[in-house]
Amino acid sequence: MPVLVVDSHDATVQIVRALLRQLGFVDVDDINNGAEALIKMRLKRYGLVISDWHLEPMTGDELLREVRGDAGFKRIPFIVIGESSSENVIAAKKAGVSIYIVKPFDAQTLKAKIEAAFATRRAPLPERQLALTTIASPQLSDGSDATSTRFSGRFTGSS
Repeated sequence: MPVLVVDSHDATVQIVRALLRQLGFVDVDDINNGAEALIKMRLKRYGLVISDWHLEPMTGDELLREVRGDAGFKRIPFIVIGESSSENVIAAKKAGVSIYIVKPFDAQTLKAKIEAAFATRRAPLPERQLALTTIASPQLSDGSDATSTRFSGRFTGSS
């Protein structure tokens, strides 16, 4: 499944790409701003978008609203990554985010959040907040569980 990572900080993009690889995702594209993300999304069908909240010039909030307002994109699971700010989490929920992840996080957390994003997408609208179904756990090519490897570093910067 193709995944699009949107973040203006190269270090964060590389960390998220590495975590996704640990989880078995191999088709991962990245872009550093929201406007270009929309262009990429029109050229390729993505199964998941992971975006930073603090983008410029188009913010993560604006990108999310554009995605949710487009009939072709609105069902794509959209995960926002950002700092622990209740204002940002509330704004992201209002804009239609599937899941909000607080930095820093590890592969196990990312895996759980991806599963929750897909469960939310599949649930009937009234039950989205209570969705409990999960998708199958991705396996690495050697057959091991991808969550056994953890990212021990911390995210830096304000992305």
